[in-house]
Amino acid sequence: EVQLVESGGGLVQAGGSLRLSCAASGFTFDAYAIGWFRQAPGKGREGVSCISNSGASTYYADSVNGRVTISRDSSKNKEYLQKNSLKPEDTAVYYCAADPNCGAIGAGRGEIWGLGTLVTVSS
Repeated sequence: EVQLVESGGGLVQAGGSLRLSCAASGFTFDAYAIGWFRQAPGKGREGVSCISNSGASTYYADSVNGRVTISRDSSKNKEYLQKNSLKPEDTAVYYCAADPNCGAIGAGRGEIWGLGTLVTVSS
């Protein structure tokens, strides 16, 4: 079964940190770019970050650039998003997504995506 399973969301105070994880199964992990998009209450999807299938290239939305780091571990079929200096406006459901290209993930789409994990940042 093809799936992405997110973990690591929760409630954190502004200025705090979280690490989101995404576990992939059922497809060739190294053939896909993988990343995150988010959806805040009442808003559309926003691409957050993406890492290419080789890991050589990374992309960050302007809204999070400098505060997040994306990485992937092909030996574990996992991808991680380290989020620091969290702000209340980071509150959203975060979805892990996989696609042959980061462009799709940046647009809030992806060939494969998970059910999401909620991140709530309190002020």
